[in-house]
Amino acid sequence: MHLSIVIPLFNEEESLPELEAWIRRVVEEKAYLYEIIFVDDGSKDKSWQVIEQLAAANPNVKGIKFRRNYGKSAALNRGFDMAQGKVVITMDADLQDSPDEIPELYRMIAEDGYDLVSGWKQRRYDPLSKTLPSRFFNAVTRWISKIQLHDFNCGLKSYRVEVVKSIEVYGEMHRYVPLLAKWAGFERIGEKVVEHRARKYGVTKFGLERFVNGFLDLMSITFVGRFGKRPMHFFGTLGILSFAVGVVILLYLSIAKLIYQTYGIADRPLFYFGILTIIIGTQLFVTGFLAELVTRNAPERNQYLIEKRIGGES
Repeated sequence: MHLSIVIPLFNEEESLPELEAWIRRVVEEKAYLYEIIFVDDGSKDKSWQVIEQLAAANPNVKGIKFRRNYGKSAALNRGFDMAQGKVVITMDADLQDSPDEIPELYRMIAEDGYDLVSGWKQRRYDPLSKTLPSRFFNAVTRWISKIQLHDFNCGLKSYRVEVVKSIEVYGEMHRYVPLLAKWAGFERIGEKVVEHRARKYGVTKFGLERFVNGFLDLMSITFVGRFGKRPMHFFGTLGILSFAVGVVILLYLSIAKLIYQTYGIADRPLFYFGILTIIIGTQLFVTGFLAELVTRNAPERNQYLIEKRIGGES
């Protein structure tokens, strides 16, 4: 199969027939062998009934329905599990992503050799209350991740199937799939300017709280990616530094007391700061030690992604 198109959705009953017809026209013109996977994230409207009707009319349409709303990341992760195509494309169900972009996104993976291609909505039809925070969010994400993409949150992306089978998208991590792919060893990441269309049906499902959650998720994924298998390197280093600062402070106060003998060590606020840094340093070191024990006993501690192999058993 050439292509899997994964579409997470929540309360999008009005747009689904038009979206499916548009995708079908584009991919059948290119003679792709394809599947469309709709993942209903606990919709309260008639979205699932519409998906059942589309699947009855088109055998290439598949569907998954969650019992309740779990979020876009869970929907994408389940769709990735189900995908069978050599190239996987994700897009939103609200018709703001154009299916006309599919052939070029497919070509960039199949012919140009990219692992992942992210869409860039260079011209957006969103209010300033959404576009300005988004630009700031993307700038910070670029700086931290070192991945030069303009629009991490664009739902229109294409992947080599090995990428989606090698990562797990959870929580609110759908914004950081490029970073997850990079940590998994897939570094051929490209970008394509894509059309952004004004919303035709329904209302947006995201509020400003997604930016707060987004930064927290970015900190989490950065830490896990860098120190997930060696937490002692992070906590232990901070613990030793904090402990050393405390020792230096107490040593200075002790020497000053012996030389000048004009005050008691405990009379100075610096004494309590030194004690505090020693306690914090000890706690950080113990935290790193315990995290290292947990990591070394985790069943996936030695699971690594192998790209190629010569000889031996698979």
